[in-house]
Amino acid sequence: MDHSLSPVLHHAAYRALGLQGWTYERIDCDAAMLPGLVDDSPGHRIGYSVTMPGKLAALAYATTVSDRARIVGSANTLVRRADGWFADCTDVDGVTGALAAFGDLPDSPSAVVLGVGGTARPVLAGLAQSGSTRVVLASRRDNAGPAVACGRELGLEVTTLLLDDPRLPEEIAQSDVLINTIPEPGIRDLVHLVPGARRLFDVLYDPWPTAAGAVADAAGIPVVGGDVMLLNQAFGQVELFTGLPAPRQEMAAALAGALGR
Repeated sequence: MDHSLSPVLHHAAYRALGLQGWTYERIDCDAAMLPGLVDDSPGHRIGYSVTMPGKLAALAYATTVSDRARIVGSANTLVRRADGWFADCTDVDGVTGALAAFGDLPDSPSAVVLGVGGTARPVLAGLAQSGSTRVVLASRRDNAGPAVACGRELGLEVTTLLLDDPRLPEEIAQSDVLINTIPEPGIRDLVHLVPGARRLFDVLYDPWPTAAGAVADAAGIPVVGGDVMLLNQAFGQVELFTGLPAPRQEMAAALAGALGR
């Protein structure tokens, strides 16, 4: 995608690691084209970062799949191995990194997640990895089934509510973190829910502040944005591609510079 900041992050990592000649290129490819593209990969290509709508195709294509990618049902990373292509979902690392950025979450944080689309499932996996046991999923329609199944396989107690359910504000007030996965402009109709939150993690980040983030800032509510998720998922990808520890400070500085923050 033309607006992706992944090249900024990966090139910063390769420079910091001294990996001369390593490149990270954007490739326009839809889900139907992905198998052919990977089949025709040049021998020097180590892996791919995959964005939607290709994440489902990447999972289906892979020779081997990580447990978390299987449970989440999508893969954002393909890595060449001796026995074929390995699929993983480092989006989960992005979520755990974003939650850790609050610095004061309890050991078993409760959460309300707005939205039940493709991003909600890595969020659930990240919550489970961060010690959560109870999550409320809120959606516009009664379509939370895949996300509920994912959460329960992760060992979470999952409750579902519609976004207009009068019980939702109280659930938000009692939860440790409110997590928004609904894209703008859809979330703009729901920002009245934000002032009741203790903390807000918004998976969106550009432009910043987001609609929900601006309301949280005005109310003095701690906010973590999707840029933190982007950064942390890139750490995992760099380590899968290179086999080396990600140079986190250099990558964080590159992202901050690219975002002008």
